[in-house]
Amino acid sequence: MPHIIAEPCIGTKDTACVDVCPVDCIHPTKDEPEFETAEMLYIDPDTCIDCGLCVDECPVKAIFPEEDLPEEWQEYIEKNAAYYE
Repeated sequence: MPHIIAEPCIGTKDTACVDVCPVDCIHPTKDEPEFETAEMLYIDPDTCIDCGLCVDECPVKAIFPEEDLPEEWQEYIEKNAAYYE
């Protein structure tokens, strides 16, 4: 199960999670042109290895294992996947 970035990331886009990800599955990064216009960061569900390193690095507690994602943020499962389609 991949990790999911949810609503608390909107407008924050802190990239501490990007720096610790061993498989480069969190985008857009500050070096990507989409970063400025992106609402939030997203985790690629096909690349995420479920290591959990990003969870503790997120200053706004926006990252959850998919099975622990709060009910009110379930739509972020699809939003993270859709970013990579």
